Amino acid sequence: MKRNISLNQIEERIRNSPKGTIFLTSDFTDLASSDAANKALLRLEEAGLIRRILFGVYEHPDYNEFLGEYVEPSPDMVAHALARKFGWTIVPCGDTALNMLGLSTQVPAVWLYVSDGTYKEYTYGNTIIKFKRTTNKEISKVSYKTALVIQALKALGKENITAEIINKIASTTTDEEKTTMFTEAKYATSWIYDIIKEICGGTK
Repeated sequence: MKRNISLNQIEERIRNSPKGTIFLTSDFTDLASSDAANKALLRLEEAGLIRRILFGVYEHPDYNEFLGEYVEPSPDMVAHALARKFGWTIVPCGDTALNMLGLSTQVPAVWLYVSDGTYKEYTYGNTIIKFKRTTNKEISKVSYKTALVIQALKALGKENITAEIINKIASTTTDEEKTTMFTEAKYATSWIYDIIKEICGGTK
């Protein structure tokens, strides 16, 4: 009876979640043991409520009626689910950071993240997610938005930063984020901090 109650509770939580939500077994250990949660997820996968992306990683899939097919899982959401699974701090870098900030419309060939965990690579469908370890203080002791902007600026390089790019980042950054970024970026490379001061408009 208890097993059925746990299954029903897990199913209800998934049904009430937005389509496209990524789940791990550990997301349900408040409702059941790890083993029971895993078995429940396998049963719900067989029932078609969720689909497995990677081992222990599931999605509440979003079906596109117009296209007549399921929407592909968000690589960024999958990456963050994996980071949650291992207890890592991650930040998009390279082309991935540019894509996330809207500085590039090109879909990354590889979704790349810097991490305080170990080097890992995952593939599902046509998507490749890579984590590379860094001890860089620019990601571990700053807010996510600050770290994301720093990684994007590093990907572009000092010589490629234009007024248009600065304005683009500034327009997608809240006043609160700018205040935080201005303080946190003091420890970044000097040219990056100079650019961030421009993005923040001299916020103090």
